[in-house]
Amino acid sequence: MAGTDMDPEVARGLFEEGATLVLLGVPEGTELGLDYKTWTLGPRFRGVKMIPPGLHFLHYCSVSTNGGCGEISPKTGLFLSLKPRQVLVAHWNKSADDLEISQNSEEVERVRANLKELDRYLGPYPYDTLRKWVSLTDRLSQEVAVALQPLSGRVCAFSDVIPELQLTHTKDRVQQNLSRNDQECQSMKEGLDRLPRMKQREGTELRFSSIPKQAYPPGATPAQITQYSMDRSYTLNAVLERHYKEQPLNVLGELQFAFVCFLVGNVYEAFEHWKSLLALLCRSEEAMKDRKELYLGLIAVLYHQLGEIPPDFFLDIVSQSNFLTSTLQDFFQFASSPGVDSTLRKRAEKFKVHLTKKFRWDFDADLDDCAPVVVELPDGVTVD
Repeated sequence: MAGTDMDPEVARGLFEEGATLVLLGVPEGTELGLDYKTWTLGPRFRGVKMIPPGLHFLHYCSVSTNGGCGEISPKTGLFLSLKPRQVLVAHWNKSADDLEISQNSEEVERVRANLKELDRYLGPYPYDTLRKWVSLTDRLSQEVAVALQPLSGRVCAFSDVIPELQLTHTKDRVQQNLSRNDQECQSMKEGLDRLPRMKQREGTELRFSSIPKQAYPPGATPAQITQYSMDRSYTLNAVLERHYKEQPLNVLGELQFAFVCFLVGNVYEAFEHWKSLLALLCRSEEAMKDRKELYLGLIAVLYHQLGEIPPDFFLDIVSQSNFLTSTLQDFFQFASSPGVDSTLRKRAEKFKVHLTKKFRWDFDADLDDCAPVVVELPDGVTVD
């Protein structure tokens, strides 16, 4: 780990108040990162010092040396909430290929007493990326992160899946294979149907807020169903009532959590949830009139997130089906409607100008150009 140029005053403050992460036994060649920075570890690495107190994301890809072939495994990450001057000790578990945080207070105190000797093996926190990290997590509290992360505490790039049907006896497994594979598949669907159904291993699932599939209340009329499907405020309010009743603005923390898990943790499922949550927020017209602070916060969160997405993501993923442009077009249209607070309306207009300049997106283009046209036929005329 290379040294980081740091303001001497800041360095002194972090040296005195910063937390220390002591990571013992991590194999050489492991890709390890803290927040927005990643390193390939050398033989002398023992951890990171001068870490600003607060929420951080430690992530790593171990190197498998089986058969002498160094293969990088999928990324694993965990959120840590560090206090001033805290010392956190973790050991590499070779059999699990994972870090285990020490719960032994005596060991932690021994390491703390030995920090001066360890100092030359500790890399400084990457202060040059701190501003970016804070801008991506300023709405994400420790409580929200703990509530959203898997019960295992590990955020994994690839799901840990097991068969839905646990067949414990060999004869049952043989019987199932015989019934599935005794004749040739007639179609791709049949082939997929024969594969064992899988589910995520309990405790490894991200625990995002559930967005109701039904966008309207029970007993809604056809006209109301149409209205609730166009303005999703009913669904948004249901999500906030269920998950964030006391602090509705914490939903912005969830948006940031999902984004970090995708951008830094490589979790595609988190990207899908980010899209769903963003679409819900952007397409809730009535909520914009009632929840000014939430939407001022949303603009700030999106400003920083869209500034960090690598350009090729826009081409490959984010631009699919014009997701961002169509979603934000709805947002800007709703934000300019009567009844929306003037501060929010002006802030949205400035944000629109910024995005138009930066990404050359045209939010005023008519996305309905390709929509089917409804034609009123004269009386007595029918279409065969």
